[in-house]
Amino acid sequence: MSSRTESEPLPWRHKPFPELVRAAWPIAVSMLSYGVMTLVDTLFVGRLGAPALAGVGLGGVSAFFVLCFGFGALRGVKVLTSQALGAGRRELARTWLTAGLGLAVVFGLGSLGLGLVVASQLHRVADSAASAEAGAVYLSIRILAAPIGMGYVLLREHRYGLSDTRSPMVASLVANVVNIALDATLIIGLEWGVAGAAASTVVAQTIELTILFALGRRDLGLAWPTRAQVAELWRVGWPTGVQFQLELGSFAMLTAIIAAMGDVQLAAHQIALQVLHFSFLPTVALAEAGGMLAGQAVGAGRLRLVRRVARYALWGAVAYTGLCTLALVVGGGLIASAFTDEPELYATTVSLLRVAALFQIADGAAITGRGVLRGVGDVKFPAVMGILVAWVCTPPTAWLLGHVAGLGALGGWIGLSVEITLAAIAFWWRLERLGWLGHARRARAQLAIA
Repeated sequence: MSSRTESEPLPWRHKPFPELVRAAWPIAVSMLSYGVMTLVDTLFVGRLGAPALAGVGLGGVSAFFVLCFGFGALRGVKVLTSQALGAGRRELARTWLTAGLGLAVVFGLGSLGLGLVVASQLHRVADSAASAEAGAVYLSIRILAAPIGMGYVLLREHRYGLSDTRSPMVASLVANVVNIALDATLIIGLEWGVAGAAASTVVAQTIELTILFALGRRDLGLAWPTRAQVAELWRVGWPTGVQFQLELGSFAMLTAIIAAMGDVQLAAHQIALQVLHFSFLPTVALAEAGGMLAGQAVGAGRLRLVRRVARYALWGAVAYTGLCTLALVVGGGLIASAFTDEPELYATTVSLLRVAALFQIADGAAITGRGVLRGVGDVKFPAVMGILVAWVCTPPTAWLLGHVAGLGALGGWIGLSVEITLAAIAFWWRLERLGWLGHARRARAQLAIA
């Protein structure tokens, strides 16, 4: 490949915002589709009572805790693929896909075994035998889809790196429709309860992977990577995997502390989380698109574009999360009433939604800043900083304010707000002070070697 081709200007370089929107909206639809899927699960299971809802919440967090290292590490496929695309080296995409496939197989099988062990131990953290049983049933079934989930994340990150965000969107929408139909059939019609919710998710994820495979099959050829390329994918991926694992570990600790306060507190925590999917996930879409474009800019040697892309992503996130703040302040009571008519659960849920309104804009800033840093290859700083603020702020505050001071789940959510605000400040300090520049130059050097 000639040097002229490798340094050819990006077609969107003069107007990055339209390209950001073009890339982000299908991801946002995919994310919202996922939010709808979990929301539907919560609505159906919520009618089974607080113990069932608390158990599914505990089982769901446990499932993601088991899977999240692999999910995070496979993000490296998108980073390296987008950088190769920006450099005009599209042929490298199949190399990164092949390297990622080996990791996905290992992560999938390992997560399956670990998930079954965790399911047998949920009784140690649940507040009641009923919620422990519901959580164990839900997790032991849902974790069967671990290899499928890893395969889907691998293909999705590969498509994102190739600037194709629409194929994963189509797969997610179809899976969502299937999940809703199965929830109605299995949870209500056949009265399978929480087992029906888990089985619906397994089938939906299988269909999601199948559709994405079919839509992207033209780019799915394998190219055997060198040892250096496997090592590079691991170097880019593992910090994000560790960050996902340890940050979720902090969140799992929060959930365990809340679970010990009673089923009502845990159920309110679960409801509020499902509601926040609709603010959190579209912001993640902007971060994913921003990271993708930043990676292309690095690959093309247009480093000045990185901060410009980052700022556009931030403005979009602030605008959207500002609207979410208003919705939570004005409509928090109405939202809570859609999930429960139990007075205590309703009041606790409303209080959590009000705290969530306080950190929406900071959350948008933290998510977009982290996404762009990852896109340029600066993966260790956001990982270390994210882990640090998560463990320093959230579990200790949850214990002190929630358990000792008697605020319940509300104390934990106050800790979350502090964590998110500090992370946003750190990530944007890194971006504006060009702390990522050395990592971007290293990525360019690696492309030259490849």
